[in-house]
Amino acid sequence: MSAPRPPLGPPFPVVLAGARGHGRWHLGNIRRLQEKGVVRLVGICETSPLTEDESGGELPAQSTDLGALLDSTGARIAVICTPIPTHTGLALAAAGRGVHLLLEKPPAPSYAEFRRMADGVAAAGVACQIGFQSLGSAAVPAIRELVAGGAVGRVTGIGGAGAWIRPEAYFRRAPWAGRRRMDGVDVIDGALTNPLAHAVATALALDGSTRAEDVAGIETELLRANDIESDDTSCVRITTVRGGSVTVAATLCAEREEEPYVMVHGTRGRITFWYRQDRILLQRAGHSPEETRFDRTDLLENLAAHLTDGTPLLVTPDGTGAFMRVVEAIREAPDPAPLPAGAWHRVPGEDRRVVPGIDALVAAAADTLSLYSELGAPWALPAHHPPKEVSSR
Repeated sequence: MSAPRPPLGPPFPVVLAGARGHGRWHLGNIRRLQEKGVVRLVGICETSPLTEDESGGELPAQSTDLGALLDSTGARIAVICTPIPTHTGLALAAAGRGVHLLLEKPPAPSYAEFRRMADGVAAAGVACQIGFQSLGSAAVPAIRELVAGGAVGRVTGIGGAGAWIRPEAYFRRAPWAGRRRMDGVDVIDGALTNPLAHAVATALALDGSTRAEDVAGIETELLRANDIESDDTSCVRITTVRGGSVTVAATLCAEREEEPYVMVHGTRGRITFWYRQDRILLQRAGHSPEETRFDRTDLLENLAAHLTDGTPLLVTPDGTGAFMRVVEAIREAPDPAPLPAGAWHRVPGEDRRVVPGIDALVAAAADTLSLYSELGAPWALPAHHPPKEVSSR
C-alpha cells in the first residue's frame, strides 16, 4: 500500500537512488540539508543495501525498486544518481507518481532519451532540476552582467579547458564506465559528456545558448589513450544560432591535474571562470586584473525553495537541451580513435596513461577556440560534423 504523500512544504521527504560512487556526495548533502530542516531522508534505492557505516548515519528504508520505495515512503523528491542509461526510466517512474526530481548529469545518453524524459516530466507536472552544480554559482549571472555591461568589449567566443588525471582503474569502476554502448543500449560515458560535462554546460550557459534550438552546428574530435570504448581526450566546437563559438577541450590523461575553467573572450579583455571554485578573473585593457569569489546555491536546496515558494529552478531540462545536442553529436560521431602507441605512455609506478603535451593543447584550445587538429597535434583527426537535426525538438 502506498504511503500518503504529505503536503508540499519542508522538510521534504527524499529518496536517493544511487548512493555509492558520486551518490555518496548526494547522501552527505541530503544529510546536511536534513540538519537545516530542508529535507528528510526517507529511503535509499541501491542494487545492494548500504551498511550503517556507508550511510553515515541512521539507515532509512532501502529497496532495489525505486517505484516501490517511493510508494512506501511517500517521498516528494527523488535524487537520481544512477548509471546514465537508467536516468530516463527512473525519472519517469518518479514523475508518474508526482515525485519531483534532482536528476544527475548527463540527464540522458541520447537526445531521444532526453526528449522522452523531459516531455514525460513536463506532462506529469513535476519539477525537475538537472545536476549541473556549476550553474548554481553566483558567478554565472555575475559574468553575464559583466559581459552585458561591456567589460570585455564584444564577445568573440567562449573556451573551456579540462585537464584531469584518471587512473586506468577509473574505467573499471562500474560495468558501464568508459563505454559508448552496453548490451545494445547507449551509455556515452566520455570525457566531455560525464566527468568534464560541466565545462561544456557552463560554457554554453555563458554564451546564453542553453536550449536545443540555440545550437547551429557541432564539430567533434574524439580520441582515447586508454583501452576503452569512449573518449578520454577530446574537443568540441559548437556554433550557436546567435553566431557564437564555444570550444571545449578535455582530457583524462593530463600530465598534471589542473582546475577546469571556462573563458569568455572579448575584444577588450577576457573573463576566466574556475567553476569548481566559484572564482573568476577579469582581465581587461587599462585595468589591473580583478579576482572575485562567489557563493553557490545548492541545487537540491534550490529545488526545495522552488517547491516551497516558487523560486525559479536554476537548471531545468530545457536549459540543458544544448548540452544534450553535444551529447548527441558525440553519440553520432565515429567511435573514438585510439591514439598511436607513441602518443601516450604509462607513468612509472602509477596506474595511469599520459598524453605528453596534452595539458598545453587543452589550454591552447580554450585560448584560441581551436580544435586539436587545428593546433597541429600530430595524432589528431579532422573534425567530424554530425548531420544536422531535422527538428529542434
